[in-house]
Amino acid sequence: MKRFWNLPVTYLCMLIEAFAMSAAFTAPAGAASSPAAVGEAELLDLGFKVLVATTPAQTDWVKNLPPGRMRAMQRTGKHYFIYPDAARNRIFVGGSQEYEAYRKLHPEDNSIERQRAQETAMSAYRAKQDDTMERATAHDLSDPFLGLSWADLGW
Repeated sequence: MKRFWNLPVTYLCMLIEAFAMSAAFTAPAGAASSPAAVGEAELLDLGFKVLVATTPAQTDWVKNLPPGRMRAMQRTGKHYFIYPDAARNRIFVGGSQEYEAYRKLHPEDNSIERQRAQETAMSAYRAKQDDTMERATAHDLSDPFLGLSWADLGW
């Protein structure tokens, strides 16, 4: 803490200016990207069920979900769609029929499609990485001396 206050005043001003600039640029971006909140009655009318978080782990999980966005999940082979309500410590859960009804009312919410596109991109990246590793392994296995010759061994 002492070192912070011993810095030159111009450096402190530059540091404060940088924080102010970053706050100025991130505030409008965050405000523009937050989707409109969906009402509780609307989700219940569509057939979504309410699950209240009861344990600390569930509470933390609900609070860490992105607010105002539908999220796809899979559990025991079944597909679910959840909408978090962190303020009241709960989530709304529905199946594919409820999600289709939700999409008819909110065509602008494409969070599930973005999530699937991100998963597809990650899958493609992993496949590319796997191919690269397989080629490197095949190269290593084809040369038992790993590029060394008898001359390198001192013979």
